[in-house]
Amino acid sequence: MKNIFLYLVIIILAGCSSTKKSIEISNTGSFDRNDEIIEIKDKEFLQLFEESEEWILKNNHNEEVAYQLIKNENGDIEAFIFQVSVPTNKKVAYYLKKGNPSPVIPKTFARFVPERKDDFAWENDLAAYRMYGPALAAENPSNGVDLWLKRTKELIVDTFYFNELQKGQSYHVDHGKGLDCYKVGHTLGAGGIAPFWNDSLWVGNFFNRYEVHYVGPLQSKFSLFYDSIKVGDKFYQEKLTITVSAGALLNKAEVTFTGEQQLLPLAAGIFLHENTGKLSINKEKGIAAYCEDAVSDAKVPSGRNYVGVFVPAPVKEAMVKNNHALLVSEYQPGNTFIYYFGGGWNKWGFPTDDDWISALNRFAESYRSPLAVLIK
Repeated sequence: MKNIFLYLVIIILAGCSSTKKSIEISNTGSFDRNDEIIEIKDKEFLQLFEESEEWILKNNHNEEVAYQLIKNENGDIEAFIFQVSVPTNKKVAYYLKKGNPSPVIPKTFARFVPERKDDFAWENDLAAYRMYGPALAAENPSNGVDLWLKRTKELIVDTFYFNELQKGQSYHVDHGKGLDCYKVGHTLGAGGIAPFWNDSLWVGNFFNRYEVHYVGPLQSKFSLFYDSIKVGDKFYQEKLTITVSAGALLNKAEVTFTGEQQLLPLAAGIFLHENTGKLSINKEKGIAAYCEDAVSDAKVPSGRNYVGVFVPAPVKEAMVKNNHALLVSEYQPGNTFIYYFGGGWNKWGFPTDDDWISALNRFAESYRSPLAVLIK
């Protein structure tokens, strides 16, 4: 099964800028690494694209490989990303050659959805998600994550919304490409985060503002802003930045709370619905994996859906409380806290509960053992 992660790799340079056209990826780990995103930020390497973007990336079978240039708001190139597959204990080479690259088939997407009560929705080739905006305020939404199951590599977010709103075809029913059968309510849903203070989980409400940093074929990034997060008798502001990558098992979340300077533990969590569920939670590994029955609004069984959370930082407590599986870590306001969350389906890549749990464990191992990159 795919076990994918976005890495900030250590780059070893050899030779001068004019000869840096070969990229060697090494996997010294104990399992194959498939379709992982590699990110290169070396300035000398990126200068090749500042001078000209007419470069084609090929693998050692002379097949063209899609890539994406990440640019800042000024148009400056900040990173070069592409997907790699490297067998265990092997090296794989990629080559840059002059030429016009082919159009890249989009595998990620993100946008604000004002026509559906200010949702913000995003997806990759494995799953789709949404979080709730101000137009939903009267329905007591949370800052939890909604999971949309999909069984196609195609982008489905726009199609699902259009069919629901314009054609009356509900996305709560599987019409062949997936469905939304996950219930969030006022919970953390499929991997949200909230302060855990005074032995209580302080679930937030809708986001107030958003910012799209970029939307690309292999990676998209955006931020959601929450102006008033109540914790006890105090209020905090939250900025949540999410990066979704092609083939990635989980989304990357960067969280910053601002407000009174006091220790403010954060809990990344999964809501445990009241049906047949299987939970695997490990404090030392920073992992929570949940498997449950997927049932449509029409009460039609739709297999098993999965949710996973991974926290790289030390986890102080791993617990089940108020129908949530929680991974609690120490946090000081003003700092950035990073964690990962996502979901899947037994009809798209994870046939069994054990397959999902294994994939989540490999994700954590991959994070701690990044692929090595050599630019020649």
